[in-house]
Amino acid sequence: MVFSELTRDRARQIIARYPEGRSRSALLPLLHLVQSEEGYVSADGISFCAEVLGLTKAEVGAVATFYTMYKRKPTGDWLVSVCTNTMCGVLGGDKAYQALSDYLDVGHDETTTDGKITLEHAECLAACDYAPVMTVNYEFFDQVNENSALNLVKQLQNGERPQPTRGTRLCTLKEMSVQLAGFADDRGDEVIAEGPAGGPTLAGNRLAERFGVAVPGFDPETPIAKKAETPPPAAPESTPKPASDAKPAGDGPLPQKEAKA
Repeated sequence: MVFSELTRDRARQIIARYPEGRSRSALLPLLHLVQSEEGYVSADGISFCAEVLGLTKAEVGAVATFYTMYKRKPTGDWLVSVCTNTMCGVLGGDKAYQALSDYLDVGHDETTTDGKITLEHAECLAACDYAPVMTVNYEFFDQVNENSALNLVKQLQNGERPQPTRGTRLCTLKEMSVQLAGFADDRGDEVIAEGPAGGPTLAGNRLAERFGVAVPGFDPETPIAKKAETPPPAAPESTPKPASDAKPAGDGPLPQKEAKA
């Protein structure tokens, strides 16, 4: 595939963010960039990143296969991830995933025949306080069940973009990849997050306020000593050894009683 001039221009902008001699640090955003054009990181995308960074395709491929956010085969506009880790699973995540799998007729990491929705079960989505959770393109939908998960997917199929429980409004996988590459979303007011933090998120803070718990005060401007400035630890005081002819206490024959006359 020949990448567009817009992608090539953005690649140059990404590389320019890094100091001279450190251009390989641009690899992560570049992988998001090629994914934003193709919808996944193809062999051509790996070759493109290797070319502009002066790396081997093996080096680029090793990174692209390590992180799960880089998809190695065509992925739908909507990546639906259902947490099936222990807490979410037992609270209904397993049932929600199975309901979606049956309805969409796809399994893990598979895409519907129309190419619109990719389903996956996730090891953990780091939102146990809202379990069971699922995400669409990494935006959270909390405390789902079989019915709410199915309704959400049906909305996506109808061309709707339902509002996540927390965070900004939905964007497609390609739109999201542009943002992860470091470029601003151009949807204007549509990206404004709505609503405050939820109750489970604030529970710890509320308990701390109630019981007067606070972290010890510290000065954020306190300088952190560098390794060279840190004094070496003091040597432990040595314990004097007994003289070679001295016998430790308790050794030797017991004292004898004096004989009576």
